[in-house]
Amino acid sequence: MKHPVDVHVGKRVRHRRWTIGMTQQQLAERVGIKFQQIQKYETGTNRVSASRLWDIAEALDVPVAFFFEGMEDKAVATDERGLPKDILADKEALELVRSYYAIPEAQRRRLFELARVLSDVA
Repeated sequence: MKHPVDVHVGKRVRHRRWTIGMTQQQLAERVGIKFQQIQKYETGTNRVSASRLWDIAEALDVPVAFFFEGMEDKAVATDERGLPKDILADKEALELVRSYYAIPEAQRRRLFELARVLSDVA
């Protein structure tokens, strides 16, 4: 049975890797393991040892504590507005963020302002 902490850590690994546009293969090569092991870590099937988590943190350029952020909030899945607390765990949200940052800055700013106006109306 998967432990909730292992699942959370795995999601955070996937979230960071995906956010910076790194493949499982690339992360595995940087850490010195096979990509299948990364898959198992990301699903929480395999537990990440402390030394391996350290290596993964270095490869993803985050502090080790990054992988545990949000653990204390897991009891409540939404915030006071009803939005998911871990919105970037959603693949669609991550894809939206990556696409957003791929837009040239001037157009991105206009899109941001449009989104703010639309959300104020809703």
